Amino acid sequence: MAIRTLVWGENVHEQKNKVVAENYPNGMHNQIAKLLSEDSNLSIKTTTLQEPEHGLTDAVLAETDVLLWWGHAAHDKVDDVVVKRVMEHVWQGMGLIVLHSGHHSKVFKGLMGSPANLHWREAGERERLWVVNPGHPIAKGLPPYFELEYEEMYGEPFSVPEPLETVFVSWFQGGEVFRSGLTYRRGAGNIFYFRPGHETYPTYHDANVGQVLRNAVNWAYDGTRHAHLMKAPNTPVGEAIEPIEERGAKLSSSDHAGEVKE
Repeated sequence: MAIRTLVWGENVHEQKNKVVAENYPNGMHNQIAKLLSEDSNLSIKTTTLQEPEHGLTDAVLAETDVLLWWGHAAHDKVDDVVVKRVMEHVWQGMGLIVLHSGHHSKVFKGLMGSPANLHWREAGERERLWVVNPGHPIAKGLPPYFELEYEEMYGEPFSVPEPLETVFVSWFQGGEVFRSGLTYRRGAGNIFYFRPGHETYPTYHDANVGQVLRNAVNWAYDGTRHAHLMKAPNTPVGEAIEPIEERGAKLSSSDHAGEVKE
């Protein structure tokens, strides 16, 4: 069964900046989708910030196995209702791949529970990405390192929680280093953050970047959803796994705000 993959793009700079429009005449989201399309096991759709509900309705997310997220200039324009909806689907098992400036998206910061800050420089520097976890599925088919001739610099410290795994570490011409490929799990959902992707540079035309993205979708895919994780139901005494007798004082049901009573 094909992995149902949705590419979400902010689609702002492509409309305002000539260089970005020249790099990505069909939009960054569609170029990312083109890279993904080299894997015949992926069924790919795209949507953008400008669509109703940003193209992320509950029905759409329910039919999405892995969501890729690229944003930069309009993080604050993403509706909080949609943000919560995306996070809930990740908790239930939808995979999420966050790209470049998406580290400051409401979705990523919410899932990380941290500011996800870093320092940066836009100077067209060479970026060398070292594969520090060559046995990881996301690194499959890659050389020991690969280079992007032009990229925006991101530098440590990167204020995110310690990852489950670090797959890539970047070096920049100015001397900075950055943890540029990190994996997480939140609830039942797999999350991968991948650093490259500044819009004024042709990053999403690079073959190695495409390999990373295709690998990441396959890694993040689980194929199951666990809706019960969104509830905190009470288990009555009579439904305990082992027979027990109720004893001792207890709070009234009104004191258990937030718990779901049957």
